[in-house]
Amino acid sequence: MTTPTETSTYRTLPLGSDLKLRRRYMVVDEEIPGNFRFGLLLEELDILAEQTALGYVRRFHPEGKVVTAAIDNIMVRHVVDVTRDIVLYARINHVGRSSLEIGIRVEQPAAASKDPHSADSLHIASCYFTMVARGGPAAGESIPLPPLEYPGELEQRRAAKAVAGREEYRQQQASLLAPPSLEEYEMLDRLHRAQEDPAFAGLRAGRLVTDAWERMYPEQEYVPQRIFGGYLIRRAYELSAICSEQVAANRSIIAAVNRINFFHPVRIGDKLHFTSRVVFTSESFVCVEAGIERISRDRTVSALSNSCLFTFVNVDRELNHQPVPPVYPATYREDARYLEAYRSYQALAGHYRMI
Repeated sequence: MTTPTETSTYRTLPLGSDLKLRRRYMVVDEEIPGNFRFGLLLEELDILAEQTALGYVRRFHPEGKVVTAAIDNIMVRHVVDVTRDIVLYARINHVGRSSLEIGIRVEQPAAASKDPHSADSLHIASCYFTMVARGGPAAGESIPLPPLEYPGELEQRRAAKAVAGREEYRQQQASLLAPPSLEEYEMLDRLHRAQEDPAFAGLRAGRLVTDAWERMYPEQEYVPQRIFGGYLIRRAYELSAICSEQVAANRSIIAAVNRINFFHPVRIGDKLHFTSRVVFTSESFVCVEAGIERISRDRTVSALSNSCLFTFVNVDRELNHQPVPPVYPATYREDARYLEAYRSYQALAGHYRMI
């Protein structure tokens, strides 16, 4: 049997020495803290998770494929320095019947140290990807996998955490559908009453929306007849970052990826409708919900391909937090989005340590 340690892989993004790559990862052509394209990192993380999972799957199914099913919470713990290398460490934490959880740690080694785990290294984030092994015609069938062996206490703890995380996610999804508590009802009622004032000049949630259309071409094929998921989430993130700027008047940078779900595969020829909405704000934080709707080439199929929830923080040039105004939902659907983001934010609020 295989242990998690034997599945370990890593990749280095040489931003410190590769000036062309560094420029690609910059948001603006200025020397300011946090000048980093996080969407590109999401794409790299998805590639590494896919390669790590595929290495295991093909030990038993040489023609097997893997697809991304979900990305769990990603907490950004430190602002990325675009002038320093980034190292991505990945390993398989748990293998289910046909699914794999890939844990990836993102670090920036100290500039003068060859040891990536030295005391001066920055822990940027930890990420957890759920991948599913596929086979059969057009890689459309789940294929069984043998389990990992967990000889050490740390490996056992990580495997248990992966199983617990799935159960926690199911419970969270159930809680999101629960009706508002009395406190939540009163919160929504205050927001609605404020809009009845003739002098109301607040930000209505229904107006804080951005969208874009895009067609998928053969050059974007990854798994046979399917489009690379990392590209889709990068595009969703970039549009959401732009959307957040409608509320974040100073500078909007990522604080957390609350959750990304992959519901339906995107195929060559599909048209995609990306929609991002500011759904909730608190203090200096802005929650943006993004959805990707796919419309088949023959226009007979329309389905939600991905749903994402990102949390941004409004900062000044020196990364000091700056307040953002409240947003006001007006319809039942806007209330539901607001409440879902509010609950997700409350669950993550105690972990924000990035600045």
